Amino acid sequence: MMTLLTLLLMLPAALIASAAVKRVPVGQVYSLYRHGKPVRLLQAGTHLVLPLLDRVEHKINLAGQTLHFEESRADAHDVRGTVYWQVLEPERADAVFEQVDQLIRRGAQEALRDEPEVDRADRRDLGARLKQSLNHALRERGMMVTRVELDVA
Repeated sequence: MMTLLTLLLMLPAALIASAAVKRVPVGQVYSLYRHGKPVRLLQAGTHLVLPLLDRVEHKINLAGQTLHFEESRADAHDVRGTVYWQVLEPERADAVFEQVDQLIRRGAQEALRDEPEVDRADRRDLGARLKQSLNHALRERGMMVTRVELDVA
């Protein structure tokens, strides 16, 4: 009877103790939040956190991300593309990390709207201008566009 009671008491303690240890893989940063407010960033390695109070809000991959987009245009040419981007400053990027897809899509939409006509020959120039435009919007938020590939249908 005593061993069953001991087991029942030790099991929740072991679960709480295991929840207090967070292991962050190399190439990633976790943002730790307490009561909905940012506390700190967890760099690669093993960290102790307060279970039941602290929560990992974002798992930020520092190696790079991709985003595919498609923009329909009035000139009957659809523009599809892939934007390759990465986080340079996780401290600044954490605040807008959930909105980065919308920021990139909106920036691409605005940049492509200013182009009168897009054809296959202009893809490289347009991609470079789109990259520059997106970088202008993302650099101040701790992120950078590394490459833009466009396909005109």
